[in-house]
Amino acid sequence: MSLIGDGLNKAVQKAFTRPAPKSAGAQMRYLVKQLGGTKAVAQMLRVSQRTVERYVKNQIKAPRPGLAARLDREVKQRWQPQIRAKAKQKAASTGGIIIDTRARLFNAQEAGASDARLQQIAAEAPKEVYFQDSGRRAGSLDEVRFTDIEHLEFDL
Repeated sequence: MSLIGDGLNKAVQKAFTRPAPKSAGAQMRYLVKQLGGTKAVAQMLRVSQRTVERYVKNQIKAPRPGLAARLDREVKQRWQPQIRAKAKQKAASTGGIIIDTRARLFNAQEAGASDARLQQIAAEAPKEVYFQDSGRRAGSLDEVRFTDIEHLEFDL
């Protein structure tokens, strides 16, 4: 994914009350239940329907690395949707500039924004509040950028 997108996902995952399924069979069973059938899961993961059925029955236990990564990503995106929604709502309703930025980042991330766009959104709030003081100074400041980011951590 992206630096900011991954950070947002990790922040949401901290709010989970139970760990996501770890084994390939448990992950496949979860996705089959969520998507309503093996055909939909197979299309999403780009494998055959029969392969999904074999994982569900624990006939195959260890997926190849590419499939394991897709499987883990898809499960984590769907895990505990109500907890995820509450965490995002809390981030959106809590006061403070960082929280407000976070809420916009969640919306942009869900809309498929690129990492560059997420960084731009994250920079807009400090620009307005800290550098331009709500329009009272630095009026000619066009842009604030985050550069050379090595690590980001988000908290809800």
